[in-house]
Amino acid sequence: MRSFASDNNSGVHPLIMDAVVSANLDHSVGYGDDPWTVTALRKLKETFGETAEPFIVFNGTGANSVALQAAARSFNSIICSQTAHIYVDECGAPARLTGATVIAVPTADGKLTPDLIRPHLHNFGVCHHSCPKAVYISQASELGTIYTIDETHAIADLLHQYDMYLHVDGARLANACAALDCTMKELTVDAGVDILSFGGTKNGMMTGEAVIAFRPELAENLHYFRKQSAQLASKMRYLSAQFIPYLENDLWLQNAAHANRMAAKLVAILQQFPQVKLTQKPETNQIFFTMPPKAARKLAEKYFFYYWNEDACEVRLVTSWDTTDDDLAGLERALTEAMA
Repeated sequence: MRSFASDNNSGVHPLIMDAVVSANLDHSVGYGDDPWTVTALRKLKETFGETAEPFIVFNGTGANSVALQAAARSFNSIICSQTAHIYVDECGAPARLTGATVIAVPTADGKLTPDLIRPHLHNFGVCHHSCPKAVYISQASELGTIYTIDETHAIADLLHQYDMYLHVDGARLANACAALDCTMKELTVDAGVDILSFGGTKNGMMTGEAVIAFRPELAENLHYFRKQSAQLASKMRYLSAQFIPYLENDLWLQNAAHANRMAAKLVAILQQFPQVKLTQKPETNQIFFTMPPKAARKLAEKYFFYYWNEDACEVRLVTSWDTTDDDLAGLERALTEAMA
């Protein structure tokens, strides 16, 4: 099966699979006291700078939950967009584990701005209300759009005036950096980000993410939050080993740049059909568009995909690090048949 439903559906890059196999050759101490984890943490610090304090976890929901526990307490509120992963797709896990109130802000393109955040910055120190403490943004957003370095910095600067934290969900951080032609450090810590959920599963890794704190007070208790959230792996070397080739020789960038290029080709294919209307600016590897319902049903006979808004017949297609030109050619044939 070849799929454009999600980059979660893609395979594992051979270099990363080899790294997992190499970590399986002998016994090793558990819970991160192994040479693979030591190397992976060093490479993460090299990538994000000496202020970075990384903690390896199992998955994205876990990473977001652990990061937000460090940034917010049960009497706080967390501000996010109405399409945010923590609000829509994580079954309330971050809210349950932090106890904080999640405030979802409507946006046109999945992105928050200082002007959208500012109306929610009130009731500080008032015991009758949840006190704002963190803002969550996704990079790239759930609609495939990107926060530029300046846009990220503007949000961070606003929050820091109120002693608040900026948490970035970097599940597709690599795709954003590839599109902006910048480093991951430039788009995170240099832009004022306080804590990051760093993902690789959507970009060629098998499993495993990292929570990276850029403020010492956020890093202080992360190892406790990780354990309490069931995110501390006993055989951590299998997670850690993947980060080594992922960060070496810019494999993360090569994978993401390829996925973005394939998405640009997919957009060119979609634009051949007048019945197709793009609903978001295509900036990374996620493409959103509407199409006639009958054509969508016909396409679904050959390709599994997700409806973003079923009432409007808005569809999301996603390219991956391993999407090929043959994959695109097959999808184009299927689209031609569906539109006929």
